[in-house]
Amino acid sequence: MDDERPGSVVTPLELAVDGPSTHPSVTVRGEIDVATSPRLRTELMNLIAGGATEITLLFDGVSFVDSSGLGVLVGAYKRLRDAGGKIRIVGAQPSVRKVFEITGLESALLSG
Repeated sequence: MDDERPGSVVTPLELAVDGPSTHPSVTVRGEIDVATSPRLRTELMNLIAGGATEITLLFDGVSFVDSSGLGVLVGAYKRLRDAGGKIRIVGAQPSVRKVFEITGLESALLSG
């Protein structure tokens, strides 16, 4: 039995990690929402547990971020900041950048 409503569209989240384990880049594509944010959280926590001190998220392909996605990003930001590291988001589309501006997270997370 299929739990999805007829006509609903599930946008997958694609993550691709590249670079050294201490300074990885993660290409993110899709929507970051309540359904996909746990996958992003798992990936970021695995990278941090694996020794990442600076994570770059390439957001060119991200079309939407909701509050659960913001929570994941803020959690990773705090964990890295407390360890002397950082996370930065580059290439955010204007609609996604606006979310960071409205929530006051632009200066903490966005780069470029």
